[in-house]
Amino acid sequence: MEGLASSALATFRTYADLTKPRLLPMVLFTGIPVFGMAAGGWPSLAFLSLAMLGIALAAASANTLNAYLERDLDALMERTRERPLPAGRISPRAALAFGLVLAGASTALLGVTAGRAAAGLGVASILFYVFVYTIWLKPRSPWNAVIGGAAGAAAPLIADAAVNGSVGPAGLALFAIVFFWQPPHVWAIALYRKADYEAASIPMLPSVIGDQPTRWRMLWYTIGLIPVTLAPVALGLLGNVYLAVALGMNVWFVAAAIQLLRQRTDDAARRMFRVSLAYLFSLFLAMNVELIAGF
Repeated sequence: MEGLASSALATFRTYADLTKPRLLPMVLFTGIPVFGMAAGGWPSLAFLSLAMLGIALAAASANTLNAYLERDLDALMERTRERPLPAGRISPRAALAFGLVLAGASTALLGVTAGRAAAGLGVASILFYVFVYTIWLKPRSPWNAVIGGAAGAAAPLIADAAVNGSVGPAGLALFAIVFFWQPPHVWAIALYRKADYEAASIPMLPSVIGDQPTRWRMLWYTIGLIPVTLAPVALGLLGNVYLAVALGMNVWFVAAAIQLLRQRTDDAARRMFRVSLAYLFSLFLAMNVELIAGF
């Protein structure tokens, strides 16, 4: 019995790993504030939970199908070769079936609980991530992190459609924050994992235009993020608590980009990566705190 339980747990972990679970909390975290910006106030906890589960299943499906399609590339890269498919812990057919089941479950759940618009956007986010980003952009264009960022920023759009029936200023504003945040975040990884991407023949920006030009573009993006992150305040969606946090985090993010530009080391790129995570987390934490506490 103990051996059976251990085997079942190992199988569960393998399937969970396919969904890239470390990425899912960010997806959920960026969608929650939209519910608090709804015209009628926060929806019921049951509705919010089911809608967020639908969004999580859509993201999990996209990640699983991405892992299925990139299994050969993942085997060539040090940071991904221990993932379930390249490590041989699961068959490609099983992974594909799991990804499709997740897509169907997400679409059904969002359709029943949140409406056609939310379900349609969920499907669109999966298709965009699989076909536009994974199949078309990533192996061909060094700008994959820019255009492909739309898939990673879809949660606020789906959440807005779920609670309001359509996408409005709240969803678009939060989508824009995640969309413009993603390139400097991904390029930081591309700098200190440059050899990994080159081994898999993925044309990331540092390998195509050089490290220093990439660092300059990261700086321009962090500066450009300032007005984007302040847009929710200008639109009247958020107030002084978020404003104070956004201003402070933007100063920190720009400073990290300047430091990266000057130091030109892998350690500085890793620090930029960590700062980017803290930056996004802090912005959305401030949103949630302000909306929940009613400041």
